[in-house]
Amino acid sequence: MSYILYYAPGAASMAVHWMLLELGVPFETRLVEIDSGAQHCEEYLRLNPTGRVPTLVVDGIPRRESAALLMLLAERHLEAGLAPAQSAPARGEWYEMMVYLANSVLPAMRNWFYAEEDGDPKYADAVKAFSREQIEGSMEYLDGLLSDGRSHLMGNQLSTADLLAVILMRWTRNMPRPATSWPNLARYIHRLRAMPTFLELNAREGLTEWMNPRTR
Repeated sequence: MSYILYYAPGAASMAVHWMLLELGVPFETRLVEIDSGAQHCEEYLRLNPTGRVPTLVVDGIPRRESAALLMLLAERHLEAGLAPAQSAPARGEWYEMMVYLANSVLPAMRNWFYAEEDGDPKYADAVKAFSREQIEGSMEYLDGLLSDGRSHLMGNQLSTADLLAVILMRWTRNMPRPATSWPNLARYIHRLRAMPTFLELNAREGLTEWMNPRTR
C-alpha cells in the first residue's frame, strides 16, 4: 500500500494527515500552497479537478473528499479499529455520523469562510449568518451526544468521526462562539488535543494555534 497526501496546513486535509499518523503507515506528503494559488495549477488540477485539498494518491490513483478518504483508509486498515466492524450495531451510527459531518457541518463551514468568494458578495452577510446558525446548531448537537459521559463520538473508541469532527471544531476557534464554549465539547477537545498524533500533526503542519495550554 502506498500513499501520497497533498495537503495545506489547517485545511480539510488535516483530518486525513492525522489519520495517516494514527495508522502508523508509511506515507509521503506534498504541500499545496493555497495562498499562492497552487491548487489551481495545471499539474494539481490533473489530480483534483476541483482545485481543493486533500488529494490522497492511493496506490497510484488520486482520491478526493476528506470524509471519503477517512472511510477508505478505515476500510483498508481494519486492524486499526477506526471504524466499527461491519457486523457491529454501531456501524450504522458511524455511517450516519460521517455523512452528517460531511454533508451538514463541512458545507456550512465553507459557506462561513468563503461566502464572498463562492457566491454573490451582496448576499454574503446573509449566507454567513445562516451558516453560523447551522454550525452552532451542529456544535450543540455534538455536545449533547457527549453529555452521557462517552469519551468519543462513537462511544468510548476513537474513530474517523473524531478525527474529522475535531478538525472542524478547530475551524471555529475565531468564530463568535467557538466549539470550546460548549462544556462537553471543551472536555472532548482537550482530551483529543493531548493525543501524541495530534501533537505530531500540528508540528508537521507548522501550526501552533488551538493547542492545549502547557502544564508545568
